[in-house]
Amino acid sequence: MNPVPPNQNNTGASSPATPNTGGAAGPSPTFSPLYQQIKALITQSLQSGEWKPGELIPSEVELAGRYKVSQGTVRKAIDELAAENLVSRKQGKGTFVATHHEERAHYRFLRLMPDEGVPHYPESKFIEVKRLRAPADVARLLDLKSGDSVVYIKRVQSFDGMPTIVEELWLPGLIFKGLTAERLNEYKGPMYGLFESEFGTRMIRAAEKIRAVCAEEGDAALLKVAAGTPLLCAERVSFTYGDKPVELRRGLYLTERHHYQNDLS
Repeated sequence: MNPVPPNQNNTGASSPATPNTGGAAGPSPTFSPLYQQIKALITQSLQSGEWKPGELIPSEVELAGRYKVSQGTVRKAIDELAAENLVSRKQGKGTFVATHHEERAHYRFLRLMPDEGVPHYPESKFIEVKRLRAPADVARLLDLKSGDSVVYIKRVQSFDGMPTIVEELWLPGLIFKGLTAERLNEYKGPMYGLFESEFGTRMIRAAEKIRAVCAEEGDAALLKVAAGTPLLCAERVSFTYGDKPVELRRGLYLTERHHYQNDLS
């Protein structure tokens, strides 16, 4: 890893640019604060797999020496990474690469909470798993070419034996080569944990659209409700490092006993 370029200082901001004294004035260069440059370098190491999910990363002192910046600059960079759930701090132990296998991570993307009782992860029943060519709308959202290979998954998720969610997922076929119905059925943890540990793909953020719909006959049958029952429909695109889309998920939620919760700050 190369150190921070020499025209930067340790105060958290880049040194001013040398004025352009000749020729026509061009666009002003854009500089990012030094801690954001350090954040980008640490993120590169996470993306390259230098530090694996769940592993301890070097201390702030070690990282400050590595990048030739102050410990305060490193701390500010790690603060942002922790706020974005890329790393997690553990009191007295250090800073670790965040992983979808952590208990608290299970509910980061699952926002359907029970009206009563303690939140818990649903049971999954896979209805269909197959490889197909990406429809145009799916290809667009996953930044693929129309007709590229994708893995299509349809499943029903149940809470306490009651079907509550019908989901359809599309995954880039090249990244998820080898993902089969058998592997999904035998894996007992959260799906994102499987994606992380076996396919080297970690979901770090998602963009979601939510609307109200009426249940069509096929989905109503899976949810054991009457056709026309009001449902919450969520379309989510999940991204990995580099803002690369790696999953399209469309879910239908029955909200008779659950609600969608999102904490705003």
